[in-house]
Amino acid sequence: MFLGTHTLRLDEKGRLILPAKFRDELAGGVVITKGQERCLYVFPVAEFRRIAEQLQTQPMTHKAARAYSRVFFASAHDEVPDKQGRVNVTGHLREYAGLNRDVVVIGASSRVEIWDSQAWETYLNESEEAFSGIEEGVLPGGL
Repeated sequence: MFLGTHTLRLDEKGRLILPAKFRDELAGGVVITKGQERCLYVFPVAEFRRIAEQLQTQPMTHKAARAYSRVFFASAHDEVPDKQGRVNVTGHLREYAGLNRDVVVIGASSRVEIWDSQAWETYLNESEEAFSGIEEGVLPGGL
């Protein structure tokens, strides 16, 4: 399970050093793709495969599933982190998420997310009030 918030920097080649606490689980390979809210999702290969299998069970006649699958798979980039735990964030993904130099990497349970640092701050500021007001229904059975 991926947890926590990490402030990092992209190098001049668009590479990111993964947080040390995430490296073991991601060492076998990652898939980076467009996420929602203009962030990037980073999945261990096995988790990406699980999601791919779920999407493949949707009928081709399901318009929303087709649309989601197109963007999700077409933007995906797979690679194995190097010995320093670095991954390359391709140009089209950096552009999509507005990544320049300062980024925030968060643990989001089964995936890692990469955010532009300012976009993350804005998201948090806009979401924290809604978070504190969430009612039963988001978490089955509540906390």
